[in-house]
Amino acid sequence: MSDNLQGNPQVILCDMCLEDRKPAKKTCMKCEISMCVQHLQAHVTTPVLLQTHPLTEPTDLCGTKCPQHGKLLEYYCLDDMTLVCVSCAIEDQHRLHNMKTFSTAHKELTEQLNNEQQALLGKTDADNESLEKWEKSERETLGRSSVRLIQAVTSMRDIALTSVQSSVSARMAAIKTAKSSMQAAQGEKDTFRFLQMYSQVYRDVEKAKAVDLRKGLEPGADRDKLLQEMRQNGENMVKQAGLFWGSLLSLVDPENHQELIATSSNVIFDPQTLDPGMSLSKDKRKVFYYSSSGENRHCFSATLPIRNYGNAHNFKRWVVSFSQDCDWTLSVCDQQFMDSRIGLFGQQPTRHVSAGHVYGLRCEGNQLSSLTTAECCDASVSPVAAPHLSYGHMNITTPPGNSVTSAPITHQGQNGPRPKVVEMLWNLKSSSLAFFSRTGQHQREEIITLQMSLSNVDLNPFVQLSKTNDQSIQMRTCRSGVICTTEVVCELQ
Repeated sequence: MSDNLQGNPQVILCDMCLEDRKPAKKTCMKCEISMCVQHLQAHVTTPVLLQTHPLTEPTDLCGTKCPQHGKLLEYYCLDDMTLVCVSCAIEDQHRLHNMKTFSTAHKELTEQLNNEQQALLGKTDADNESLEKWEKSERETLGRSSVRLIQAVTSMRDIALTSVQSSVSARMAAIKTAKSSMQAAQGEKDTFRFLQMYSQVYRDVEKAKAVDLRKGLEPGADRDKLLQEMRQNGENMVKQAGLFWGSLLSLVDPENHQELIATSSNVIFDPQTLDPGMSLSKDKRKVFYYSSSGENRHCFSATLPIRNYGNAHNFKRWVVSFSQDCDWTLSVCDQQFMDSRIGLFGQQPTRHVSAGHVYGLRCEGNQLSSLTTAECCDASVSPVAAPHLSYGHMNITTPPGNSVTSAPITHQGQNGPRPKVVEMLWNLKSSSLAFFSRTGQHQREEIITLQMSLSNVDLNPFVQLSKTNDQSIQMRTCRSGVICTTEVVCELQ
């Protein structure tokens, strides 16, 4: 039997048996030996040994020594979650850590696992219920989107087919009429009656010859009316296809595509400063600029906070299109920074203001740059020595404790270095602000993502627009003969 046990590597044998080694009952970590029931008696009956010699289940001692110090592993470091020897515990990197004996660590960690298991079971039950609700909701959403898309496509198909079929049928009737007329004329043997009916046969044949079955509807009011109806239905079909596409994207990748679902119309501009010649549309979502040749004014500026009327969950998102002829800034900032923007392009060429907090994207010419606020370690920096940022023709002096920095961005997107439509996405969970160049309804290119160190600060979005004299202006001739220009310089999508 002893030979069979020695040949089994999973069985730990007694180190004190000289002959016929028996299976070990316990291993003494102090003596570094494993003992059978007979040789274990001294350890369990002697009070001193029982208190000072820790006993474990039979263990292969080859892996129980510290690889660094060669001493027996006797403690468990809760901070690093590793076994350590006495030298590690009192001398090396673990000396200030939370150390426990094996038995204490085993007891505490077992209790911790039991608590986490209970919490996990409760979470699993709650998640299963919420998962079922989420799946049902997504199925219903996709179902509604697909039904609306199918209805829009079917409506377009039926309108086109029915109208063209009616038109083709009418043209086919002309051909049939011509055939009947020719057959009647060819069958007429009386010369007088043949000549009398020939003019009508000729008109029928000429009308049939003019028929082109390859074309759609014949030109006229009916075709114009149908085309208008098809355009309206086509716009609805494209809209439904976009919603369905967005629903699929948000289903597969909700973190990055939940925000691609159509933006709310409850987002408007709230103008703080508008130069003469600038105005808002009635819905406050477009910014217009007007100038005429009789005015010596070829530059403008505007500061426009963006107001949201709706609930935000994990994301806040704004999509803005910009004219290619002006510089712009799209940012989120606190009230202090917003106040510094008011009157920025006033009569005074230079002002020194407190910067506040801002995170954003700036476009000047074809150069993009980021605006970020960072906390300074030394809050005792004086205002004179504090860093400053040149912004347009205004110097921003940052207050002690934080600094605003601008860094150029290299971006060569599908539409060139200047994005035409910019999406700003504020992820409230990760405290990040990302900027994208929109290239399609659900297609975008990332420009930059800024990490926000002040997620708890009340930040609000704003747009700043400016055009200088050296930037191009598209002019046209008005009815009065005066050269003028009217353009949309900014629009909320």
